[in-house]
Amino acid sequence: MKKILSYTRRCIEDYNMIQEGDRIAVGVSGGKDSLMLLAALARLQKFYPQKFTVEALSVDMGIAGMDLSPVAKFCEELDVPYHNIETEINHIIFDVRKEKNPCSLCAKMRRGALHDALLERGIHKVALGHHYDDAVETFFMSLFYEGRLSCFQPVTYLDRSEITQIRPLLYCSEGMIRGAAQRLQVPVVHNPCPVDGHTKRQEVKDLVDSLRVDYPNIKEYVFRSMQRLPLPHWEVQNRERRPLPIDEE
Repeated sequence: MKKILSYTRRCIEDYNMIQEGDRIAVGVSGGKDSLMLLAALARLQKFYPQKFTVEALSVDMGIAGMDLSPVAKFCEELDVPYHNIETEINHIIFDVRKEKNPCSLCAKMRRGALHDALLERGIHKVALGHHYDDAVETFFMSLFYEGRLSCFQPVTYLDRSEITQIRPLLYCSEGMIRGAAQRLQVPVVHNPCPVDGHTKRQEVKDLVDSLRVDYPNIKEYVFRSMQRLPLPHWEVQNRERRPLPIDEE
Protein backbone atom coordinates (compact mmCIF):
# COMPACT_ATOMS: atom_id res chain seq x y z
CA MET A 1 0.00 0.00 0.00
CA LYS A 2 2.94 2.33 0.64
CA LYS A 3 4.03 1.93 -2.98
CA ILE A 4 0.49 2.53 -4.27
CA LEU A 5 0.26 5.66 -2.11
CA SER A 6 3.67 6.90 -3.26
CA TYR A 7 2.89 6.44 -6.96
CA THR A 8 -0.60 7.90 -6.57
CA ARG A 9 0.71 10.99 -4.81
CA ARG A 10 3.43 11.42 -7.43
CA CYS A 11 0.84 11.30 -10.23
CA ILE A 12 -1.45 13.74 -8.42
CA GLU A 13 1.41 16.21 -8.00
CA ASP A 14 2.77 15.78 -11.55
CA TYR A 15 -0.60 16.75 -12.99
CA ASN A 16 -1.89 19.06 -10.24
CA MET A 17 -4.99 16.91 -9.74
CA ILE A 18 -6.08 18.04 -6.28
CA GLN A 19 -6.60 21.53 -4.90
CA GLU A 20 -7.38 22.80 -1.41
CA GLY A 21 -10.97 22.11 -0.38
CA ASP A 22 -11.77 19.64 -3.16
CA ARG A 23 -14.70 17.31 -2.66
CA ILE A 24 -13.77 14.23 -4.69
CA ALA A 25 -16.05 11.37 -5.66
CA VAL A 26 -14.52 8.04 -6.62
CA GLY A 27 -16.40 6.09 -9.26
CA VAL A 28 -16.45 2.61 -7.68
CA SER A 29 -17.43 -0.33 -9.87
CA GLY A 30 -16.48 -3.01 -7.35
CA GLY A 31 -13.37 -4.00 -9.32
CA LYS A 32 -9.84 -4.02 -7.89
CA ASP A 33 -8.80 -0.78 -9.60
CA SER A 34 -11.53 1.49 -8.30
CA LEU A 35 -11.43 -0.08 -4.83
CA MET A 36 -7.66 0.40 -4.55
CA LEU A 37 -8.05 3.99 -5.78
CA LEU A 38 -10.67 4.59 -3.09
CA ALA A 39 -8.43 3.08 -0.42
CA ALA A 40 -5.46 5.17 -1.58
CA LEU A 41 -7.37 8.47 -1.60
CA ALA A 42 -9.04 7.70 1.74
CA ARG A 43 -5.58 7.32 3.30
CA LEU A 44 -3.99 10.16 1.38
CA GLN A 45 -6.57 12.69 2.55
CA LYS A 46 -5.35 12.22 6.12
CA PHE A 47 -1.91 13.72 5.47
CA TYR A 48 -1.94 15.42 2.04
CA PRO A 49 -0.97 19.14 2.24
CA GLN A 50 -4.06 20.25 0.32
CA LYS A 51 -7.08 19.24 2.37
CA PHE A 52 -9.80 17.34 0.48
CA THR A 53 -12.66 14.95 1.18
CA VAL A 54 -13.56 11.66 -0.48
CA GLU A 55 -16.81 9.83 -1.10
CA ALA A 56 -17.72 6.83 -3.25
CA LEU A 57 -20.38 6.45 -5.95
CA SER A 58 -21.38 3.22 -7.68
CA VAL A 59 -23.59 2.99 -10.76
CA ASP A 60 -25.69 -0.15 -10.31
CA MET A 61 -26.54 -1.27 -13.85
CA GLY A 62 -29.19 -3.73 -12.72
CA ILE A 63 -27.27 -6.88 -13.65
CA ALA A 64 -28.63 -9.99 -11.92
CA GLY A 65 -26.14 -11.38 -9.44
CA MET A 66 -24.22 -8.09 -9.02
CA ASP A 67 -23.95 -7.59 -5.24
CA LEU A 68 -22.39 -4.30 -4.18
CA SER A 69 -22.97 -4.75 -0.46
CA PRO A 70 -19.26 -5.63 0.13
CA VAL A 71 -18.40 -2.24 -1.40
CA ALA A 72 -20.73 -0.48 1.02
CA LYS A 73 -19.10 -2.33 3.95
CA PHE A 74 -15.61 -1.48 2.66
CA CYS A 75 -16.53 2.20 2.48
CA GLU A 76 -17.84 2.04 6.04
CA GLU A 77 -14.49 0.59 7.18
CA LEU A 78 -12.68 3.43 5.39
CA ASP A 79 -15.08 5.98 6.91
CA VAL A 80 -16.03 7.13 3.41
CA PRO A 81 -19.64 8.08 2.50
CA TYR A 82 -21.11 5.67 -0.08
CA HIS A 83 -23.87 6.19 -2.64
CA ASN A 84 -25.33 3.45 -4.86
CA ILE A 85 -27.04 4.79 -7.98
CA GLU A 86 -29.62 2.31 -9.28
CA THR A 87 -30.23 2.27 -13.06
CA GLU A 88 -31.75 0.05 -15.76
CA ILE A 89 -28.73 0.22 -18.07
CA ASN A 90 -28.44 -3.56 -18.38
CA HIS A 91 -32.12 -3.91 -19.30
CA ILE A 92 -31.97 -1.12 -21.88
CA ILE A 93 -28.81 -2.41 -23.58
CA PHE A 94 -29.47 -6.16 -23.64
CA ASP A 95 -33.26 -6.52 -23.46
CA VAL A 96 -34.60 -3.41 -25.22
CA ARG A 97 -31.89 -2.53 -27.73
CA LYS A 98 -30.32 -6.01 -27.93
CA GLU A 99 -26.91 -4.50 -28.65
CA LYS A 100 -24.38 -6.86 -30.26
CA ASN A 101 -21.47 -4.55 -29.37
CA PRO A 102 -22.70 -3.02 -26.12
CA CYS A 103 -19.50 -1.67 -24.52
CA SER A 104 -19.49 1.80 -26.06
CA LEU A 105 -23.15 2.53 -25.26
CA CYS A 106 -22.79 1.00 -21.80
CA ALA A 107 -19.81 3.24 -21.01
CA LYS A 108 -21.69 6.30 -22.26
CA MET A 109 -24.78 5.52 -20.18
CA ARG A 110 -22.76 4.74 -17.04
CA ARG A 111 -20.83 7.98 -17.47
CA GLY A 112 -24.07 9.91 -17.88
CA ALA A 113 -25.60 8.33 -14.77
CA LEU A 114 -22.45 9.05 -12.77
CA HIS A 115 -22.29 12.68 -13.88
CA ASP A 116 -25.97 13.23 -13.07
CA ALA A 117 -25.40 11.78 -9.60
CA LEU A 118 -22.37 14.02 -9.07
CA LEU A 119 -24.22 17.18 -10.02
CA GLU A 120 -27.21 16.26 -7.84
CA ARG A 121 -24.80 16.16 -4.90
CA GLY A 122 -22.93 19.31 -5.87
CA ILE A 123 -19.69 17.43 -6.65
CA HIS A 124 -17.52 18.64 -9.52
CA LYS A 125 -14.48 16.36 -9.36
CA VAL A 126 -14.45 12.61 -9.90
CA ALA A 127 -11.52 10.18 -9.63
CA LEU A 128 -11.49 7.25 -12.05
CA GLY A 129 -9.56 4.01 -11.65
CA HIS A 130 -7.68 3.93 -14.95
CA HIS A 131 -4.10 2.74 -14.46
CA TYR A 132 -0.82 2.49 -16.36
CA ASP A 133 -1.84 -0.57 -18.42
CA ASP A 134 -5.20 1.00 -19.30
CA ALA A 135 -3.40 4.02 -20.76
CA VAL A 136 -1.11 1.88 -22.92
CA GLU A 137 -3.99 -0.28 -24.14
CA THR A 138 -6.12 2.78 -24.93
CA PHE A 139 -3.24 4.23 -26.98
CA PHE A 140 -3.08 1.04 -29.07
CA MET A 141 -6.88 0.87 -29.42
CA SER A 142 -6.96 4.42 -30.77
CA LEU A 143 -4.18 3.55 -33.22
CA PHE A 144 -5.67 0.25 -34.42
CA TYR A 145 -9.38 1.07 -34.48
CA GLU A 146 -9.45 4.84 -35.07
CA GLY A 147 -6.20 5.50 -36.95
CA ARG A 148 -5.02 8.23 -34.57
CA LEU A 149 -2.52 8.76 -31.75
CA SER A 150 -4.71 9.38 -28.73
CA CYS A 151 -5.49 8.41 -25.15
CA PHE A 152 -7.64 9.65 -22.30
CA GLN A 153 -6.05 12.51 -20.36
CA PRO A 154 -4.69 12.46 -16.79
CA VAL A 155 -6.96 15.44 -16.05
CA THR A 156 -10.04 16.19 -18.15
CA TYR A 157 -12.31 19.19 -17.69
CA LEU A 158 -15.82 18.73 -19.09
CA ASP A 159 -17.07 22.24 -19.77
CA ARG A 160 -20.74 21.32 -20.33
CA SER A 161 -21.12 19.73 -16.89
CA GLU A 162 -18.23 21.61 -15.22
CA ILE A 163 -16.93 18.26 -13.94
CA THR A 164 -13.20 17.50 -13.75
CA GLN A 165 -12.08 13.91 -14.17
CA ILE A 166 -8.78 12.84 -12.61
CA ARG A 167 -6.91 9.54 -12.93
CA PRO A 168 -4.52 9.24 -9.96
CA LEU A 169 -3.54 5.58 -10.61
CA LEU A 170 -1.80 6.25 -13.94
CA TYR A 171 1.62 5.48 -12.47
CA CYS A 172 0.44 2.16 -10.98
CA SER A 173 0.57 -0.98 -13.10
CA GLU A 174 -2.26 -3.49 -13.12
CA GLY A 175 0.06 -6.10 -11.59
CA MET A 176 0.96 -3.77 -8.75
CA ILE A 177 -2.71 -3.03 -8.06
CA ARG A 178 -3.70 -6.70 -8.27
CA GLY A 179 -0.97 -7.71 -5.84
CA ALA A 180 -1.88 -4.99 -3.35
CA ALA A 181 -5.60 -5.84 -3.56
CA GLN A 182 -4.87 -9.50 -2.83
CA ARG A 183 -2.55 -8.78 0.07
CA LEU A 184 -4.99 -6.29 1.61
CA GLN A 185 -7.96 -8.60 0.93
CA VAL A 186 -9.92 -5.87 -0.78
CA PRO A 187 -13.53 -7.08 -1.36
CA VAL A 188 -13.48 -7.26 -5.16
CA VAL A 189 -16.98 -7.84 -6.57
CA HIS A 190 -17.39 -10.34 -9.41
CA ASN A 191 -18.60 -8.73 -12.64
CA PRO A 192 -21.38 -10.89 -14.17
CA CYS A 193 -21.54 -8.83 -17.39
CA PRO A 194 -22.04 -11.30 -20.29
CA VAL A 195 -19.37 -9.65 -22.46
CA ASP A 196 -16.72 -9.35 -19.74
CA GLY A 197 -13.43 -10.69 -21.12
CA HIS A 198 -14.65 -10.65 -24.74
CA THR A 199 -14.03 -7.03 -25.71
CA LYS A 200 -11.72 -5.11 -28.05
CA ARG A 201 -9.78 -4.00 -24.99
CA GLN A 202 -9.19 -7.60 -24.01
CA GLU A 203 -7.93 -8.33 -27.53
CA VAL A 204 -5.44 -5.46 -27.27
CA LYS A 205 -4.42 -6.53 -23.75
CA ASP A 206 -3.63 -10.02 -25.07
CA LEU A 207 -1.72 -8.55 -28.03
CA VAL A 208 0.43 -6.32 -25.78
CA ASP A 209 1.18 -9.28 -23.53
CA SER A 210 2.33 -11.32 -26.53
CA LEU A 211 4.53 -8.46 -27.76
CA ARG A 212 6.21 -8.21 -24.37
CA VAL A 213 7.77 -11.64 -24.95
CA ASP A 214 10.12 -10.11 -27.53
CA TYR A 215 9.84 -6.46 -26.45
CA PRO A 216 9.69 -6.49 -22.63
CA ASN A 217 9.81 -2.68 -22.33
CA ILE A 218 7.06 -1.91 -24.84
CA LYS A 219 4.55 -0.64 -22.25
CA GLU A 220 7.10 1.63 -20.62
CA TYR A 221 8.21 3.06 -23.97
CA VAL A 222 4.64 3.75 -25.09
CA PHE A 223 3.73 5.39 -21.77
CA ARG A 224 6.83 7.55 -21.71
CA SER A 225 6.31 8.59 -25.32
CA MET A 226 2.86 9.89 -24.44
CA GLN A 227 4.47 12.10 -21.80
CA ARG A 228 7.44 13.18 -23.91
CA LEU A 229 5.72 13.91 -27.23
CA PRO A 230 3.49 14.81 -25.41
CA LEU A 231 -0.10 13.89 -26.18
CA PRO A 232 -2.53 16.72 -25.30
CA HIS A 233 -2.47 17.39 -21.53
CA TRP A 234 0.05 14.58 -20.90
CA GLU A 235 3.05 16.80 -20.33
CA VAL A 236 4.40 16.43 -16.79
CA GLN A 237 4.53 19.84 -15.11
CA ASN A 238 7.81 19.15 -13.32
CA ARG A 239 10.16 17.97 -16.08
CA GLU A 240 13.10 17.70 -13.68
CA ARG A 241 11.62 14.61 -12.10
CA ARG A 242 13.05 11.27 -13.11
CA PRO A 243 10.61 8.68 -14.52
CA LEU A 244 9.18 6.28 -11.96
CA PRO A 245 10.12 2.59 -12.28
CA ILE A 246 6.74 1.02 -13.05
CA ASP A 247 6.99 -2.63 -12.03
CA GLU A 248 4.48 -5.40 -12.59
CA GLU A 249 3.91 -6.45 -8.99
